[in-house]
Amino acid sequence: MAGRKAAIKAIDWAAFAERVPPNQRAMFNALKTRSDALSARLAALPEKPPTIDWAHYRATVAKAGMVDEFQKKFSALKVPEPVDTQTAKIDAQEQEAAKSTAEYVQASKARIVQYEQQLQKLRSMIPFEQMTFEDLHEAFPETRLDKEKYPYWPHKPIADL
Repeated sequence: MAGRKAAIKAIDWAAFAERVPPNQRAMFNALKTRSDALSARLAALPEKPPTIDWAHYRATVAKAGMVDEFQKKFSALKVPEPVDTQTAKIDAQEQEAAKSTAEYVQASKARIVQYEQQLQKLRSMIPFEQMTFEDLHEAFPETRLDKEKYPYWPHKPIADL
């Protein structure tokens, strides 16, 4: 049965619950309850459906040939299983997400190195209490005012304020 194949895939509810934000906890609990109810109903079903006792119906139904016609139509009936068209797309999206995640991790590691260098620079400079304006301008060049290019206060372009 198709339902049995789908039930084989187990959901790690503990790992799922860790990723659910607190404001969506009620919806998550409702989803888990519904999933558990459906899983219990599926587990209660027999592996194969019960067989139809055609001899009993032939003896019970008054119209001759009607049961034979139903039996013929029933045996000819084939219920198609749905074709899985989404798994390939989901796998492709998962691979793309893994690739973008790896790129993000690499970029984050590069930023961490840069931030550690900046932190080391800040730790190695003299304390602000002991700095002069020259020391401040040397450590942070963006604080230097250009009084020759902009002779009037605030000595920088208004757009930069």
